[in-house]
Amino acid sequence: MPKLHEIRADHDRDTIVVYQAYSTAIAEPALRAQRFVPPFSFSRMTWIKPSFLWLMHRSNWGHKPGQERILAVRIRRAAWDKALSLGVLTSPEPGAFRSPEDWARAFADARVHVQWDPERTLRGAALPHYSIQVGISRHLIRELAEEWITAIEDYTPLTRKLYQQLQTGHADKASKLLPTERVYPMDPVVGRRLLMEA
Repeated sequence: MPKLHEIRADHDRDTIVVYQAYSTAIAEPALRAQRFVPPFSFSRMTWIKPSFLWLMHRSNWGHKPGQERILAVRIRRAAWDKALSLGVLTSPEPGAFRSPEDWARAFADARVHVQWDPERTLRGAALPHYSIQVGISRHLIRELAEEWITAIEDYTPLTRKLYQQLQTGHADKASKLLPTERVYPMDPVVGRRLLMEA
């Protein structure tokens, strides 16, 4: 049984996969360059998510305008760990901060925002445990684009195949094609600050 707050991801010894949904205008140049390039915006926060099904819920399987292309972005684990170490929760959760004022100060200065949202099933239903979203601020976006990424893969064809299988009543086949996600090991100090249980 998954813990209430834990990171589950496709990862290996050196890298972790996070997912993002973009328009074709942003996705195609990124796939060609294997990093984010204009018209990708370097002046606004970008959110990276290690849960494929959470992004499917968020993008409606790539059917929302501007989210038609699903990218699997493989980044260095050292970069992911750095982002988490800089992360501040998007709300003053009890136990994570001494007071709402402490949270407000930390949040105002944060280069990385962390948010927990209900994990999703293949059909989009909310589960009783959470999935992490990590917001990379404009102060770190160029570092993400130019140093963190090791590969970008187009998961749009997979997304369309999975959606078609769901629509035709073949959820069992779709579930076998989902990216494999397993628990990501966390530094316990950082984990406690982000509400993860030991």
